[in-house]
Amino acid sequence: MSVVVFWIVAGGMALAVAATLVQALRRGQRAEDGPSDLHVYRDQLSEVERDLSRGIIAPDEAERLRAEVSRRVLDADRAGRDTVATAGRGVLAGAGLTVIVLAGAFWGYWQLGAPGYPDMPMSVRMADAQRWHDSRPLQAEAEAEAEARTPATSGAPDPQFAGLMDKLRAAVTARPDDLQGQELLARNEAGLGNFAAAATAQARVIALKAPKDTADEHAALAEMLILAAGGYVSPEAEAALTAALKRDPKHGLARYYSGLMLAQTGRPDLGFGLWRALLETAAPDAAFLGALRAQIGDMALRAGVEYSLPVASPGPSAADMNAAADMTEADRTAMIAGMVEQLSARLASEGGPATDWARLIAAHGVLGQTDRAATIYLEAQDRFKGRPDDLAVLRAAARQANVAGVME
Repeated sequence: MSVVVFWIVAGGMALAVAATLVQALRRGQRAEDGPSDLHVYRDQLSEVERDLSRGIIAPDEAERLRAEVSRRVLDADRAGRDTVATAGRGVLAGAGLTVIVLAGAFWGYWQLGAPGYPDMPMSVRMADAQRWHDSRPLQAEAEAEAEARTPATSGAPDPQFAGLMDKLRAAVTARPDDLQGQELLARNEAGLGNFAAAATAQARVIALKAPKDTADEHAALAEMLILAAGGYVSPEAEAALTAALKRDPKHGLARYYSGLMLAQTGRPDLGFGLWRALLETAAPDAAFLGALRAQIGDMALRAGVEYSLPVASPGPSAADMNAAADMTEADRTAMIAGMVEQLSARLASEGGPATDWARLIAAHGVLGQTDRAATIYLEAQDRFKGRPDDLAVLRAAARQANVAGVME
């Protein structure tokens, strides 16, 4: 539908609604007025004249009746004029209110809507997202734009460190197949903020290690490319993410940046689904978790999903468990028991992701409370029924807690 046709149709509908409302007001007023009494009084006058001519009533009685009926006619006529005036004012007020409501509706659409924006059916949006994904800028163009947007900084590395970096770059240039040198160069260039140079070195690391290159190395390459492009996920960065997920489909950093790429290419619906699953399964000390929690609310809004960010779990983490292993038996038991009590109370009142339930199961196992761990495991299985990834997390925790009957 063109913009002109839209406004013609919208205007016509608005006028039709206004006319219907005014007509309804007029009908309602007429219904309240009821039938006029004037014709009744006229009939009474005619009846008085007939009775007088027949001799049924005396002339003085006829005169009195004429006066009474005439008085009623004048009263009815006066009331009718007042009713017409009141009805007119009511119709005018109703019409004015209708105009105000319609004007407010048009103003609200003009301010909050998208005047002049063409129809965007879901199929068209999907097609546009795919076209943008397929034709988006390459890494070199994105890096040039990011460099132009980034203000120059006056800070410089320590002269001694800068000298060491110059020597490292020269050594790596002379020996491009030196794996250790390339790894060191990639790490230090990234530390200096030279992400493009770091990505070049990281790509060489992957080439030298192939076919033993890992998901971590490809995810690191993707992150360097994304940072070099100012946060933009280019086709080259996407290829690195794909390589990382091919080697480890559950790689957290690769999944995080994949969700970012989906948001940038017009698919926040897919991006939110990916991020939500990642948030519910990520380790509490994951490096990307802070950024994920900060951004997932906006992703949900763009995806049209009502979402409340879960409260970070205060329960015992893997690091807590390791620290507890070095304590005395009494101190270790007291620490874990306190954490378990907090986590158990929160899950009972607020719920939580499968990772929190898994930590509670494992903690009860550490305390030797295998019966309690088994009860919580059964409850969690019911809560996460039909979600294989979450059930796998719970099953692993149950095995760790030595809960009988979880092996399949």
